[in-house]
Amino acid sequence: MTVTTYVFGIVSAALVLLVVFEMLRRRRVRERHALAWIVAGAFALLVAVFPQLLTNTASLIGISVPTNLGFFIGVVVLFLVSVQHSAELTVLEEKSRTLAENVALQDERIARLEAEVRTPGRDPRA
Repeated sequence: MTVTTYVFGIVSAALVLLVVFEMLRRRRVRERHALAWIVAGAFALLVAVFPQLLTNTASLIGISVPTNLGFFIGVVVLFLVSVQHSAELTVLEEKSRTLAENVALQDERIARLEAEVRTPGRDPRA
């Protein structure tokens, strides 16, 4: 590994962590969503600082190319984030549907009450 590659890896991982923490600070992302990115950024920083760690882990598992292990871990993290967001989206869609139904029922009730009030000769309190 060249010095340029080594420095690029450290700077990239540190930049990812800085961006995630800045988004947390500005409340652009919630803590539970940022957790996976913080773990991934910390792992990337750890591997960037100690590249032999990835090589040793890959050989221990039986993977001949350490980069393949890095890609596999990246795909697993992205998969888990995707599953988490899909589950949350399902819950939000259900809540949105329920709210839309409630609004429609309230609109219909309001229209009915307004029609009763507009009916001449009728006491609205009755």
